[in-house]
This record gives sequence, structure tokens and C-alpha cells, in this order.
Amino acid sequence: MTDRVLIIDFGSQVTQLIARRVRESGVYCEIHPFNNISDSLLDEFAPKAIILSGGPASVHWEKSPTAPVRVFDMGIPVLGICYGQQTMVNQLGGKVETSEHREFGRAFVDVVEDCALFSGVWAVGAREQVWMSHGDRVDSLPEGFRVVGKSDGAPCAAIANDDKKFYAVQFHPEVMHTPHGAQLLRNFTHDVAGCVGDWTMDAYKDDAIAKIRKQVGDGKVICGLSGGVDSSVTAVLIHEAIGDQLTCVFVDHGFMRTGEADQVVNLFRDHYNIPLVHVDAANTFIDAIEGEIDPEVKRKTIGRLFIEVFEQEAKKIGGADFLAQGTLYPDVIESVSFTGGPSVTIKSHHNVGGLPERMNMQLVEPLRELFKDEVRDLGRELGLPDSFVGRHPFPGPGLAIRIPGQPITHEKLDILRKADAIYLEEIRNAGLYDAIWQAFAVLLPVRTVGVMGDGRTYDYACALRAVTSTDGMTADYFAFPPEILGRIANRIINEVNGINRVTYDYTSKPPGTIEWE
Repeated sequence: MTDRVLIIDFGSQVTQLIARRVRESGVYCEIHPFNNISDSLLDEFAPKAIILSGGPASVHWEKSPTAPVRVFDMGIPVLGICYGQQTMVNQLGGKVETSEHREFGRAFVDVVEDCALFSGVWAVGAREQVWMSHGDRVDSLPEGFRVVGKSDGAPCAAIANDDKKFYAVQFHPEVMHTPHGAQLLRNFTHDVAGCVGDWTMDAYKDDAIAKIRKQVGDGKVICGLSGGVDSSVTAVLIHEAIGDQLTCVFVDHGFMRTGEADQVVNLFRDHYNIPLVHVDAANTFIDAIEGEIDPEVKRKTIGRLFIEVFEQEAKKIGGADFLAQGTLYPDVIESVSFTGGPSVTIKSHHNVGGLPERMNMQLVEPLRELFKDEVRDLGRELGLPDSFVGRHPFPGPGLAIRIPGQPITHEKLDILRKADAIYLEEIRNAGLYDAIWQAFAVLLPVRTVGVMGDGRTYDYACALRAVTSTDGMTADYFAFPPEILGRIANRIINEVNGINRVTYDYTSKPPGTIEWE
């Protein structure tokens, strides 16, 4: 059986990044909430190692979350990260205190002793950059531990118990701002825990197909096809598992980019020969949010209508037992903690949160624990064209959340489509599309004075957004050469009636989000 690592989640916003790093090294892992770790789960999952995530709690709180005592008695390696370090120390007899010297963001760890976690990565005497986010800190160690790394705000920034193979760090090795963090995690999973690293996306595909067949049996499935990469990979995966038991329902809500609806229909009907119902519901969706400016209301309205359309189509098709959706890990994490922990809600997603009971259908969400890049890898394993799976992420509500702070109208959607098409065309022409995680135009809720020819204009301003990222959870702006931005702006202003000014968004995530709404 493939080696497995169990990640116990204490509610950190970046717990899923631990999973991403572990999977990247070829080791299968799953995240489970701290309050749902039973003896039967531990026995059935049979982890080769356990990682304790960070989280927003303090060990000083009444009823603070803890790891099951059995975790430390299983004779397997354990790695604590941030709060995971603090609860490990507290539970094993050490001491955690609230410090006046808190660390948030970039910090530096001085490597004072060697250990298996650092092997081949960090040398004694080195000063290494890490990413911290803590107020409490470890003050004294449990028996058998030693300090192997210190920082200005954490005298026990990294600790080790070599005999029991327990290690813990106050910093977050899973985030990209800890440059060697992925290598430290690999040292833990491969060298300390002895994982082989033979888990692949091909193996995940086979496992996912087996799970779909087990869940669905002889039932019928309707797949909510939005036209994006996520729902498309979901559809092809399920079709490979159950064939014509699947019917795809493509709801054209009117918020897609230029030509995308036709591309989706052609791909699934002509290339894959998957049963497809194309529902043109653009007027229904646009009319429902016309005049609405609250982003949450827009998202939830689109989500409600999305479900209602499926109800109607399910009745027409008859006998559908399951609804398939392309829900991903980041969708769930940002909406409500996937693992039941205390993660903070950032925004709601139209495909998260279950179905109305009246539908009497079960959800099939085979991508629910995958990241975007993993979904693309899975799509390639399934034979989807690279030009399709390599497309930038596109939100479920589409262009409806790229017209912020103003009522949605057909006219504004047309203006935005044209600007966005020019923007993406120029990015491709410059050979930069694959270097960018996501790029799009936003129609701003302001009008500005301009001069075109000999006349005065008073038209909309447009913002361009392009970011680089590895996971979508953190992102930085893409540094365009000025001449390319200038060419894009010039084309948009000259070719799109209704826009007379173009700006560029230099905001990173955090503090901003990638989308504007």
C-alpha cells in the first residue's frame, strides 16, 4: 500500500499547503480535523507519519484544541508546525508562554544544532529566512527535546526529539515565503518517516475512479459543467468511471468570456461524445442580479439559480441520483473550513455548501481535496488538451464579480468581454500567458473624463489584474514590461467603446484577494 501521511488540522488558513507540499514530493496525505481523529480512523488510515498544523488558537484558552494522546504513543514520527508545535510541547510536559515579542511575516532562524529535519538543507551556523505568524511561543521543552533553531521572537523556533522522531517548528515551512520549507518537509516525510514517494497523479486518478464507481453504483449523475477547468476535469473523470450514466448540464449564465460557451459545447459533444445538455440561461441570471452591487448577494444569487436550473434539468432527464461539481480545496477553505476547524470565512463560493434537501440528490466532488495545479495534472492524465487545462482560473460567477460596486447590465458585460479578450490576446502574443497564474480585466465603478479626437469623453475606467502564484493562496503582481502594458491599454481604449482609461493593479495577496469581489 502507498505510504500515507496524516495531517491533523487545527484551523490554519494554510493547512492545505502542507498537503500540497507533501503530495509534490510523491507522498499521499489527507487532512482531518483535530476533533475528528478517532482510534478507528488512525487504525484504518495507518499513517506512516503525522503532521500537526498551525491554527488561530492558544494553548492557554479554555478547551484549546489538542492532538489525540494516542498520536504520541504510536511510535511514528510527528512534526508540529506553529500551533502544532505549541500543543505538542504543552501536551508532552513543556511550557508555552504568551510573548510580547510577536512575529508575523518574514523572520530569520539561526541554526544552532543539526538534526534530521535540516539534513542537506540547513547547516549549523546559518541564518535562514522563514515565515512566522505567532504570538505565543515555546518557553521550555519536554523531556528528550533539544533546541536546533532560534529566532528573535522564538528561542525554540525549531526543536527535535531524535529518539522518538518528534520534530516541531514555530515557523511555517509549507508557505513559499520559507524558501527551503518544501525541502524540510521532504526530509521529514522521506528521511525521518521513510516514505518512498511513489504516489502519482495517475495513481490518484485510478483511486478517484474506484471511489466514484463505489459511490455511484448503478445511479445516474448530472455534472454541473461551468466550462472551466475544474468542472471539465470532473466531467471527464466521472465519464471515464461510469460512462453514459453521466449527463453533463452546461449552464451558460451569461457571464462567460468571448467564445467560451461554444468551446465547451464543441469539446464535450464532438471530442468526448459525452451526453451534454446546453442550457442558455443568460437572461435569467443577468436579470436576477441586475442592479445588485453586493458581491456576496451576487455570488449567492448565482449559486441559487445554478441549483434551480439543475433541479429543472434533473426533472427533465429523470432519475438522477447524484450531482457532480468541480469543487476544489481552495474553494472549500475560503468558504468554510473544509475540515470543520475554525478557519475564517473569506468569501462564499457558489458550488460549496451542499444541496437543498428537496433535490434528494447526493454530491459527487472528486476534486474536493485537490489544488488547481493538481487538477491540471489530472486533466492531462485524462487526455484533455493542454491548451484547455492550462487556462487561467476563472471564477464560477464569471464576469459578474468583475464589475464591482455597480449594477450589472448587458452593456457592461459586453464592454468587459471585449477588454478582457484584448488583454488575454496580447498576453498570449507576448508569450507570457503560461508565466502568469491568472490575468483578467475589471470594469471599475467610476467614469473619467477623456479626449478622443477633438471630442470630450466620459467613459468607464478599466483595471488590469495579473498575478503570479504557485497555489492561489498567496500571490504577487506580475511585472509586465512597460511597453506591453502600454500596448494593451492603447488597444483597449481604441477598440472598446465605453472605456477611456486603463489602470494596472499592483496589489499582492494578502492583503488583497486575486479577484476584486
